[in-house]
Amino acid sequence: MNYANIKYNDIADGEGIRTSLFVSGCTHHCKGCFNEEAWDFNYGKPFTREVEDGILESLKPSYIAGLTLLGGEPFEPANQRVLMPFLKRVREQLPDKNIWCYSGYTLEELQGESRAHCECTEEMLSLLDVLVDGEFVEEKKDISLAFRGSANQRILRMKERQTF
Repeated sequence: MNYANIKYNDIADGEGIRTSLFVSGCTHHCKGCFNEEAWDFNYGKPFTREVEDGILESLKPSYIAGLTLLGGEPFEPANQRVLMPFLKRVREQLPDKNIWCYSGYTLEELQGESRAHCECTEEMLSLLDVLVDGEFVEEKKDISLAFRGSANQRILRMKERQTF
């Protein structure tokens, strides 16, 4: 898997101060996407163990609320297979941090039969605290929405791990 960008001390992609990982690869190709270059699975840099270690280190300060995954599309099966073991490391090493994930797939698509569902999907979902789901729809763009680009997207609290 490649990644397009890592933002440290990000305040735009979830509650609190976060580290945000923008993965490469997306088959949605939403009209008006803010990150078209990340549609290409080969865009960016390889997501290596050293990159994982750097992200884990960035999450350690007490003022960092957690990790956000976006893209590209974290729930493309090829990306899930790399992200799921990494998320397990985050949970094991930093259990007090929350994990947000943005996906163009709806929760129902991820849990059902879709091109995104693979052997990692259920476990990856179980590791998330918040899923922001649904494709970006340019005709429903609303800049007044917190943590969403268009009105069709939902912020789903997957479990109450902690208050944030």
